[in-house]
Amino acid sequence: MTSLPLAAVPLSGYTTLRVGGPATRFVSAESAEEVVAAVRDAEDRLLVLGGGSNLVISDDGFAGTVVRVANRGSKIDSLGDGRVALTVEAGEDWDAVVCRTVEAGLGGLECLSGIPGSVGATPVQNVGAYGVEIAQLLMSVDLLDRASGEVRTLTAAELGLGYRTSMLKNTERAVVLRVRFELADGGLSAPIRYTELARVLGVRQGRQVPAADAREAVLELRRGKGMVLDEADHDTWSVGSFFTNPVVADGELPGVLARIASVVGTDTPVPQYPAGVGTSKLSAAWLIERAGFAKGYPGDGRPVSLSTKHTLALTNRGTAKAADVVALAREIRDGVSAKFGVDLHPEPVLVGCVL
Repeated sequence: MTSLPLAAVPLSGYTTLRVGGPATRFVSAESAEEVVAAVRDAEDRLLVLGGGSNLVISDDGFAGTVVRVANRGSKIDSLGDGRVALTVEAGEDWDAVVCRTVEAGLGGLECLSGIPGSVGATPVQNVGAYGVEIAQLLMSVDLLDRASGEVRTLTAAELGLGYRTSMLKNTERAVVLRVRFELADGGLSAPIRYTELARVLGVRQGRQVPAADAREAVLELRRGKGMVLDEADHDTWSVGSFFTNPVVADGELPGVLARIASVVGTDTPVPQYPAGVGTSKLSAAWLIERAGFAKGYPGDGRPVSLSTKHTLALTNRGTAKAADVVALAREIRDGVSAKFGVDLHPEPVLVGCVL
């Protein structure tokens, strides 16, 4: 375990958005035991840092202790009937783990390829993409309960998993140490549910394909949207999707759709998807673009803009500060609300800054 004064370690270097000031203390914990010790020893405010792919840290930094979760390791145990349990330490790189499962002939995680960040963050956020989310595969997590100081195992059902959220998000109640997933042996993907992915693969929705084929197709789609990290491509200097897709109660949906139609016209179809009992989900990207915020907005050399490939990503063009990111996010949120009466909510965790 290493501990450093953060004047020498800017937090911007530990986030995919590349913004954020210093903190009082920085600890890199390289085993689960070190993570537990570092968290227990923290005497001031605590920020647990994984891959930094879902954080917007203020320019003032963090007045407290930053614990970087850097524990590594994984194992596979047979569950019988063609199923296996994959246990992964929280500090492992997520996409590297997905790649290894595909290479090992395991199916389930391939549609979550190319997502930046660490394994420990995936259940906190209930990460999802291309028709698959963590809740469908998660068995349990080992975590440090900060209130009791004990290491506990919680099942997926106990985590309150919802659309891009869990009971662990935006709280300081626990720190994830390792995660367990149930995967399929045999080399096939999960059933392909996402229309765009099925089209690229040339199969009908619900069919399975070799997991390696699904992974490559997902990576191709994500690269086309600037959603695979690339040091040389500022379109990837982001937190991925900045806003979640808004979920609307079915009773309110006709009124919302009528408001949208009054702006875009009654002949323009509005993308909408089932989002659980009594609710429907709208496309945040579609709303953003039709509210007047095109890809690359605002352009003109500003330090922050929407990605030139995808309107859901706010990107650092190389010199941005956190204040620039928050200002553009606020402009977009307020613009969509004024135009359509739909509220957008940020997907990343905001540290020391608010919309």
